[in-house]
Amino acid sequence: MRTQHRFFGWRVAWAAFVVGIFGWGVGFYGPPVFLHAVIERTGWSLTLVSSAVTCHFLIGAIVVANATTLYRRYGVPAVTLAGSVCLTIGIAGWALADAPYQLFAAAFFSGAGWVTMGAVAMNAIVAPWFEKKRPAALSLAYNGSSIGGVLFSPLWVVLIAVAGFSLAAALVGAAMIATTAFICRRYLAKTPQALGLLPDGDKFADSVQSHATAPLPTGPGKSLYRDRTFLSLGAAMALGLFAQIGLIAHLFSVLVAPLGAQAAGLLMGGVTLSALIGRTLTGFLLPSNLNRRYAACASYAVQILGAALLIAAGKSDIPLLVLGVLLFGFGIGNATSLPPLIAQQEFAKLEVQRVVSLIVAGAQATYAFAPVAFAAVQATAPQFVGISNESAAPFFATTAVFQALAIACMLWGRPGNNRRPSLTAAIR
Repeated sequence: MRTQHRFFGWRVAWAAFVVGIFGWGVGFYGPPVFLHAVIERTGWSLTLVSSAVTCHFLIGAIVVANATTLYRRYGVPAVTLAGSVCLTIGIAGWALADAPYQLFAAAFFSGAGWVTMGAVAMNAIVAPWFEKKRPAALSLAYNGSSIGGVLFSPLWVVLIAVAGFSLAAALVGAAMIATTAFICRRYLAKTPQALGLLPDGDKFADSVQSHATAPLPTGPGKSLYRDRTFLSLGAAMALGLFAQIGLIAHLFSVLVAPLGAQAAGLLMGGVTLSALIGRTLTGFLLPSNLNRRYAACASYAVQILGAALLIAAGKSDIPLLVLGVLLFGFGIGNATSLPPLIAQQEFAKLEVQRVVSLIVAGAQATYAFAPVAFAAVQATAPQFVGISNESAAPFFATTAVFQALAIACMLWGRPGNNRRPSLTAAIR
């Protein structure tokens, strides 16, 4: 273990961890709190502000779809730093917007910025440094997203209550830009080749022999869009994240009624702490020979159980409500970290970055509409019968249905069900 920590790649993974704290803490876990704060400050409708959240994620999807081009042209450090600046401008706009068009302009900047510090960024930062140990390294990096939720979900509530939304946005934005600038210069600007290193800290001779016996991977080009492996993975990620984002975007507001704002903020932090535990256990205990699709299915199943407990809890059984929220949170981290690992297992090395960028972009373009869709579910809640008398129950039931569909997609694309030839020897 000491040898691992001497390898510079682990420092890069920790740097990605810190980037993820800000990216996800501000850009992913921030909007649910921003939504509540904007509605309270302006009196605008839930549908209007939810549409701005949708715009935030949809703009991010467009940026993610072009991430490979951006990284190739400008490099990971420059894109990451520029993203932190855009995100800071965006959250300032959320705090200051006095008209709907200003809110949507703010969503444009925040959406474009946060994804450069999100899932695709984590993979782009870590992938050059790790191959065999990538599950553990990505788990470490992605845990920054969970820590971001643990820290920022309650922190946003406290800062906004004490200092006001505008000052809170300024303080967080300044800290984010300063930290990101240091990390980009100190860690992200370096490459394994520039330091004379190889992935995983392997010796040069071993690496040459391994690559000499591996077939040269060839990308499938346009046929990727007809590949069941790719389509099923992308669909499963999109469905799972649609369910998660739809619920998370409104979860704080839902929890405020039975718990109060402070307790709701703490429980939102608990959700991401649970996500951290789930991702860490998966990343470090996942057997190398296990089909990673089955691990994803198990994670979705835990979330379905959590949604069922939330339906049973209603607004009166607080212990059951907390347990359901934590079980749901257990799978949040895996929904973003497992698909890139599945891609590494099922696609040739030269295909992986493109596949990851495309499935993340597709997922984000899909879940961008989740806040509005779940707002519509809330609006029609009285029409639901046979579930619960609590208006929040349709949220949880809808989440469970989409997670079940994600499981079906994962199983549909598993190796025994597709005709994809084995092109993956080069990534092992």
